[in-house]
Amino acid sequence: MRTTEPVSRAEALAATGERRLLGIAGPPGAGKSTLAARIAEALGPERAVVVPMDGFHLAQTVLERTGRADRKGAPDTFDAAGYVALLRRLRAPQQGSTVYAPAFDRRLEEPIAGSIPVAPHVPLVITEGNYLLHDAGEWAAVRPLLDEAWYLDPADTLRVDRLIARHVRHGKDPAHARAWVARSDEANARLVALGRPRADLVIDTG
Repeated sequence: MRTTEPVSRAEALAATGERRLLGIAGPPGAGKSTLAARIAEALGPERAVVVPMDGFHLAQTVLERTGRADRKGAPDTFDAAGYVALLRRLRAPQQGSTVYAPAFDRRLEEPIAGSIPVAPHVPLVITEGNYLLHDAGEWAAVRPLLDEAWYLDPADTLRVDRLIARHVRHGKDPAHARAWVARSDEANARLVALGRPRADLVIDTG
């Protein structure tokens, strides 16, 4: 994949004169956040901002209380309705009103509210995450809110290696990281892949 190609397509969206939402979907480890950051850097902060879906992770205490901590990253471990509500606000910016979106801190493994300011004059919001093309429950409302949706489709071996390395970087020992990827991340990846046909563009990331 040449990064210039998605950048050019994103620039065209930003040049329409109205607020546009670009969604970047794909399985865990596909490179969604990396591509989103590269596009935002290329366009500059006056033209693009990244709002990750991961900011809507449920807090660890909630996951533990509801028995979902061992499935963190599955569709029901996010506040999907809250994410949809934010996308609706972002689609209709109000003059003089900045929207503050949550982020996800991978060091803490927790969402952080009010972390990402989205000023009303910024024409392009890039949102990225696993379930932008998922069509079950509250997630089904996401795709109609996106002006374009892209799906990143890397080789599985590369993606799995990235995931294991990421988990190790953030504190898991290698054996635990491999087990988590095989049990949890890959189950989520199979579910995410079902949304591939709903993308406007499929990008082979190697």
